This record gives sequence, C-alpha cells and structure tokens, in this order.
Amino acid sequence: MPPAPRIVAYVEALVERYPDDVDGSVVWASPPVINEASGPIVYLLMSYSKAEEVSECAASLAREHGLVCIDPQGECLRP
Repeated sequence: MPPAPRIVAYVEALVERYPDDVDGSVVWASPPVINEASGPIVYLLMSYSKAEEVSECAASLAREHGLVCIDPQGECLRP
C-alpha cells in the first residue's frame, strides 16, 4: 500500500533534516526511509548512536504533521 500523503510529507521533512541518501549514513539503518512507509504508518529504523537525537526530532515533526509517534522499544507514545 502506498504511503498516505501526510506520511510522505512527514518523511520528506525528516530526511530534509537527516538525509537518507548519504553513503555510509550514520542515522538510518534502512535507507531510504520512505521504503518503510505503508498507508498511515512509517517505521523508522535508526542507528543506535543517533537514536535519541533523531527520535526527538521525529516526535516533534510528527506533532507538526498531525501524526502520533510511538516508541516501540519504550512501549509508549512520544510526547
């Protein structure tokens, strides 16, 4: 299923801040990020070394785009 327009806009904003087309990226574990999107969901696979920084940005951008951010490892919603 193709990603919903709001998910596409969200991913575009996220990769503008943390590009996913850089060889040897230290941010994304599975670039390009848009490939992890389907319908109303995107699963962000981050490298451990950048996870805290990127997850804060991801949660903030999610709010800006009217989306909900869930941390599956913390089993909670990101504020």
